Amino acid sequence: MSIAPEFVVTALSVQMPAVMRWAGALAKRLRQYNIGLSGKTSGSALTDALTLADLTLQELLVAALRDTDPIFRHCRIEAEETTGDLARFAETSDLVISLDPIDGTKQYRDKTGNGYAVMLHLRNSTTVLYSLVFVPEKGETGYWVEVADGRVACGPDDPAKPALDVVRSLPTFTAADQHSQQIYLIGFQQRDRMAADLVTQAGLVGVAPDDMPGSIYELLARGEFAGSLIHSPNVYDFPVSLQIAREMGGDAVWVQNGESVHFGETWMDDKADMLRLPGIVACSPSPDVLQTLCTVASQWNRERYHTSGGL
Repeated sequence: MSIAPEFVVTALSVQMPAVMRWAGALAKRLRQYNIGLSGKTSGSALTDALTLADLTLQELLVAALRDTDPIFRHCRIEAEETTGDLARFAETSDLVISLDPIDGTKQYRDKTGNGYAVMLHLRNSTTVLYSLVFVPEKGETGYWVEVADGRVACGPDDPAKPALDVVRSLPTFTAADQHSQQIYLIGFQQRDRMAADLVTQAGLVGVAPDDMPGSIYELLARGEFAGSLIHSPNVYDFPVSLQIAREMGGDAVWVQNGESVHFGETWMDDKADMLRLPGIVACSPSPDVLQTLCTVASQWNRERYHTSGGL
């Protein structure tokens, strides 16, 4: 059964803000306890971090998608974890709802910052159609990012109001609000800081994961970051950055050829147990920034787990 994408976008925008707020409250509560788990073996602390909260929040999000609107069951689900009633959703569909119950799990687990986020997006094979992100511990009440056709919205939560009302009244941002040269670097394994330094030498400001001041999605939406450079980004969180960039007149491209990123080619990273895009991807609302990033990284090794000393 073919479903019009705009109907799914509308349903997500109506049903999921409240659920995401509940998930954020649960994440804040669970963070008070020792809930670390093992299960991923990529060798990267950022990738391998896993907690009971990841599994629990995904259970909640999947159940909400199953129960709140039957239209969601006609979409495929791609989720970073394995919990939830995933079998209730379509096995084949042009539309994919993708979930990352806690983006930034290592920071969340180790209590080293408050930039972790609960997030979902809707995409087809070529682009992202809708994104919703909640950053539970930014500011006093949390922070929202919503991206849909023609709209990048971002701002603080207000628990005194229904979540839907808050999200619909968020201030919007455009390319004119971009005022930074900072670039988020991730996925280069032990070479993240090396990669960040090379981006800085090219005239931008490379920022390695350990130096990130918050969630890239709200920082990118508000213009505090100019983009990202990611090795083999996963399909659960990165696509939100892609949508922000495209809605603001930029793009996400493969650095080796400048081709716009699509989702027709992915690979299963068995070490991390997640689907990824191949190669190195640059993402920015600014075409000039994209060109610089492509120039810097076009010759870097496109194999994620290569063993050579350099990039």
